[in-house]
Amino acid sequence: MRPSPTRRTVLTATAAGAAALTATGTAEAAPTSADRPPATAQRPTRELRALLREIDAVRIEATVRRLVSFGTRHTLSVQDDPDRGIGAARDWLLAELTSCAAASGGRMAVELQSYVQEPAPRIPTPTKITNVVATLRGSVTPERVYVVSGHYDSRVTDVMDATSDAPGADDDASGVAVVLELARVMAKRRPASTIVFAAVAGEEQGLFGSAYLAQQLKAAGTDVQGMFTNDIVGSATADDGTRDPYTIRLFTEGVPSSETPEQAALRRSVGGENDSATRQLARFVRDVADNDATGMRVRVIYRRDRYLRGGDHIPFLERGYPAARFTEPAEDFAHQHQNVRVDDTGKQYGDLPEFCDFPFTARVAKVNAAALWTLAQAPGTPKNPRIITSNLTNSTSLTWARGPEPDLAGYEVVWRETTSPEWTHVLPVGDATTHEVDLSKDNVFFGVRAVNRSGLRSPVAFPSPQS
Repeated sequence: MRPSPTRRTVLTATAAGAAALTATGTAEAAPTSADRPPATAQRPTRELRALLREIDAVRIEATVRRLVSFGTRHTLSVQDDPDRGIGAARDWLLAELTSCAAASGGRMAVELQSYVQEPAPRIPTPTKITNVVATLRGSVTPERVYVVSGHYDSRVTDVMDATSDAPGADDDASGVAVVLELARVMAKRRPASTIVFAAVAGEEQGLFGSAYLAQQLKAAGTDVQGMFTNDIVGSATADDGTRDPYTIRLFTEGVPSSETPEQAALRRSVGGENDSATRQLARFVRDVADNDATGMRVRVIYRRDRYLRGGDHIPFLERGYPAARFTEPAEDFAHQHQNVRVDDTGKQYGDLPEFCDFPFTARVAKVNAAALWTLAQAPGTPKNPRIITSNLTNSTSLTWARGPEPDLAGYEVVWRETTSPEWTHVLPVGDATTHEVDLSKDNVFFGVRAVNRSGLRSPVAFPSPQS
């Protein structure tokens, strides 16, 4: 076991760090947490930078325009017309992902994942719902899985109107375009862990496609360690015309949707409201994707989703999987859920491609790629982390299970003040499964992350108390 710094050393370093931020006495000179990278930040590798350079805004635009060309992609629209409706969009997506798979050397498999949804709110009659799914199997730890999705169905003002034109360029051809571009770029590579690329249906009618996908994974016992949905990622322009083209929001819940009463009692006892697996996933995204390689700022929002809205990450959250939603920085609701029309003032309504910003969407794809590729290449999130609470002591003992990765190099203990949103300290502890820090567990939050021989780090695991 590597010796820990003493409590005096730790407290002195913490105090010095705080003093350094205010030494000038001016608010302008002191960087905020949003202006400097977290202590856990990871610089993009040469491999990742090469991958990101391949993401193509022109291809993303072509995907959005092709999906819009099907007229409507409403879940209740026609499924057997080759040119119009959700069935035509489904078949085109299948062909596109199959083309991506052809470059994978057999590592990517593509399927239509279908089921019949019985009548439900917004589903008046039994309706076939089909997800188009491509799975790129990992070459080292294929049992560890990451999922990225966008929904290919669309709607207009009346959510039950299945015949009017519903172009759905921003909501959500943009998200599907991100998924397709990631599949194209990654199919040629060998991720260590498995990545699932999903274009899901039924979102506007009630998250039906993603719920089916999540349930299939859960029933199979799949170890999904991260899921991202891209929903409304096509524009950087708000309803008042202001633009923020270098920010993407990431919505992340705190208290888990799947929490049991016992887990809730435990959370309340340790103050873990901001340390769910999903919040750790969000911190990881900022660690690896908020940098010059993506050209984007990741604005983490401490909410499951926006008011009055919900996305395809929610069924994953409800099944206990870490999941988060990417959405553009500020929305223009005249171009979402609207019939295509021009009003008496000449204002254009409707979710049309001319209101999209394709270079922006390409940068969103880079954020996704940086997160997914690093997750797939890094070790998995440490399992069974525990903080020992059997004795009253001013030091902290942590334990965790060693991961199965053949290139695992060791672990790092991280900590932060209870009021801090980001991890502020990192301590390498070697290839061990236990470590003691001469610092009181009552005063700070601790976590553990894994490191491989290439220097890639996992998301942080938040420990539960063990008496």
